[in-house]
Amino acid sequence: MAYTHYDRLTALDTVFLDLESTSVHMHVGSVGIFEAGTLLRDGALDIERIHAIAETDLRRVPRFRQKLARVPVSGHPVWVDDVRHTSLPLPGDERTLKRLAGRIMSQKLDRTKPLWELWFVEGLEDDRFAVISKVHHCLIDGISGVDLLSAFMGPDAQHRADESEHRWLARPRPSAVSLLSDDLWRRATGPVRLLGDAAKALQHPRDAFDQTSRAIGGIANTLAGSLTPASETPFNVDIGPHRRFDWTCFDLDVMREVKEKAGGTINDVVLACVAGATRTYLEKHDVAVNEIDFRAFIPVSTRTAEERGKLGNRVSLLVARLPVDEPDPRRRMERVIEETREIKGSDQIQGAKTLEELSDLTTTALLTQFSRLAASRRSYNMVVTNVPGPAASVYMEGAKLVESYPLVPLFTKQALGIALFSYDGALHWGFNSDWDAVADLHYFVELIDLEFETLRKL
Repeated sequence: MAYTHYDRLTALDTVFLDLESTSVHMHVGSVGIFEAGTLLRDGALDIERIHAIAETDLRRVPRFRQKLARVPVSGHPVWVDDVRHTSLPLPGDERTLKRLAGRIMSQKLDRTKPLWELWFVEGLEDDRFAVISKVHHCLIDGISGVDLLSAFMGPDAQHRADESEHRWLARPRPSAVSLLSDDLWRRATGPVRLLGDAAKALQHPRDAFDQTSRAIGGIANTLAGSLTPASETPFNVDIGPHRRFDWTCFDLDVMREVKEKAGGTINDVVLACVAGATRTYLEKHDVAVNEIDFRAFIPVSTRTAEERGKLGNRVSLLVARLPVDEPDPRRRMERVIEETREIKGSDQIQGAKTLEELSDLTTTALLTQFSRLAASRRSYNMVVTNVPGPAASVYMEGAKLVESYPLVPLFTKQALGIALFSYDGALHWGFNSDWDAVADLHYFVELIDLEFETLRKL
């Protein structure tokens, strides 16, 4: 039989494909701002050199050379083997760059091509340039995105791409018959794998019982939470295809001082800022907040050390109630700490993991329908995700990355999403919103800054 190659998408990766619509774009992204250094030649980016960098570095990430194919009958997606450049009107400022990022993020990725884009943006003031990235969520999660960043960049200004590697060659794609027969075999052997797991469980019955109980309890709690809607807010309306993108940045050392005095974590400080800013924002929009049930959807990485460097999604999803109803900033912080400690000890992670495993063994429609149900029933109001990045500066061909603002996609009836990325002593906040539903996104960002200053003073 002739050699062919493909990679099967997991249930969670497939969900991010299935959830996409004309208004819901399931790509993650970022805006990175660089000091141009030697990549700037005669006032313009050396785009030919950038092409050479990309050609070299992509050899180490084969998935970015692949595109989607579908298994006949079941329609399950698989990967098979298969740079844009723009500028701002001079002198380009951050406001103009934010508008450009919003326009780029408003466009879905083309599924007939590899599911990523890099936009190199020249014309920024102070001899800087930006890189706007778009990668479909079925391809990476936050942690694998950081691993990808490290593949393109190095820890010092002398780092250069290694051009000595062999030229990349596409592997032959399988036929439709081969894809179908492999899929039928996988489904037929699923019960055998379950019997093998059952045999192992009989060797350690107490551990198996405890794990199964937590899994069943987690699924029950997860489903119950999805059927109980959170409060209705201006953030939970029908959304269109157009986006606004904004950002802010905090000093990580100052954030550590705040979290140590409060007795929580960096993420607790983040959620307290979101809760306080949301309370003020909703009050200004005539929403009664004193009895509000406001919930944040928080992705948590389950990626092991052995899985670092691999693409795809390894996350579980937690839902936390934010104390938007609490008027006192100090008490808001205390309640956030209480809530996050409680959910970390709950079985939410196990329940989500079990649902994903069941979908991998049966049909991904199970996880897709659950995800749609959770969004449409308003089981949460907003996504808040925090990804740790490099602690020190990184460089691309001598160009230093100075700022990096992440983007999380908007789900159905989710008009605002918040993503955070720690890098080189700073915490970078990226705010992605529906253009019409959150027309005053800049005001919400200002409230985040004010809330952090309040917490710092406390």
